[in-house]
Amino acid sequence: MTITRIGAAGAALTVLAALGGCTVDGADGTTAEPAADAAAAADVTGEVTLQTWALEPRFTQYVEGVIAGFEKTYPGTSVTWLDQPGDGYSETVLSQAAAGELPDVTNLPPDFAFSLAREDLLTDLTTVDDELADTYVPGALEAYEYAGIEGTFGYPWYLTTDLNYWNTEMFEEAGLDPAAPPTTLDELVEQARTMKEVTGGYLMSRKPGLGDFAAEGVPVLSEDGTTFTFNTPEAAGLLDVYRDAYADGLMPDDVLTDAYLGNSQLFTEGEVAWSTGGGNFISTVLENNPSLEGKIVPSPYMGTTPLYVQGLSVSNQSANLPTAVALARFITNAANQEAFAAEAPGVFPSTTTSLEQPELGESDGTPQGAAKQIAFTSLTTARVLQPVEVSEAMTTIVNQQLAAAIAGDTTSQEALDAAVEECNKLLADQ
Repeated sequence: MTITRIGAAGAALTVLAALGGCTVDGADGTTAEPAADAAAAADVTGEVTLQTWALEPRFTQYVEGVIAGFEKTYPGTSVTWLDQPGDGYSETVLSQAAAGELPDVTNLPPDFAFSLAREDLLTDLTTVDDELADTYVPGALEAYEYAGIEGTFGYPWYLTTDLNYWNTEMFEEAGLDPAAPPTTLDELVEQARTMKEVTGGYLMSRKPGLGDFAAEGVPVLSEDGTTFTFNTPEAAGLLDVYRDAYADGLMPDDVLTDAYLGNSQLFTEGEVAWSTGGGNFISTVLENNPSLEGKIVPSPYMGTTPLYVQGLSVSNQSANLPTAVALARFITNAANQEAFAAEAPGVFPSTTTSLEQPELGESDGTPQGAAKQIAFTSLTTARVLQPVEVSEAMTTIVNQQLAAAIAGDTTSQEALDAAVEECNKLLADQ
């Protein structure tokens, strides 16, 4: 059996990074409701193995508490917990799958799960759980539904998303109102022009990617997953906006070069006035640059909000499928997810009942609290924007072509056509 190499999982790493500075005190799991699905109605007993990704040691107490709760809820069960290091996790999973040793329940972000679902190694949860659609938010479930493959291949576990952040001091110096930041790309360019003309500073400092096209409603991939489709006139028009902004000096010159530090780094250094980031972004910025205290305000993402998902998948080779499904369902139920999110800034539950409780996203009146509230309220409509089919090689091609268009070396339409052509060749070989 040959399994295609798993991609970089940038979204998954973003989720994990959001957890990096957190400490979870643990949950005993006894208040979590038992699963009310087909697996729970079966004979849930015996041994299963749970594999997570880089949760030790910060979350050891929490995970052990949830496992204890599961074993108490289902007498006669026993869970062996394996936690793998962050580095090399994709290679570990591929090796396990190739050897037929995939754990019963495995922590997989959507792109990891895609590689295994394509090889028929994961359980289609729609065949064992009738309550999926009623339990988890649509965007999180859709993350584990893949073009050309029938089924759903992961229980959404925890979520993060992105929103906009603005440097109020730079806005005020330019005569702009930080309480009324841009809500569209056109407004962004207009205010970037004002800032550049008045202060010489930058509001914009990054080129677009496939996620930006998707956020504006451009279809990136065909419904059957066989063809990239982002070379539309609408995508070319969006790219033209960035091309013109760069030509007018509204973005730093090195945004297209290897010297580019990255949008969030420039924002952290106080060099640009806009960045995107997760619900806990302000805290991260202030850790690195305390001088920005009180100078950052959040606002909703422009267009469709991006969603980043971690989940639990069940091996279809499990020798104890009913117990494996019940465990994955138990870990991801509302009570256990809420206990986790309460201790992990920037992380939110994926359960519909949780997102119907506004107090879980209530602001404390600080900019950090406002960011949490904005992120929380966006989760019901947020979606994974970049298709899991996009590989590292494809991303490199897209970045090169978009940079060429923005630099004026080719037209936007020509760049998009070239990117689609090359990416489709790679897609056909997957």
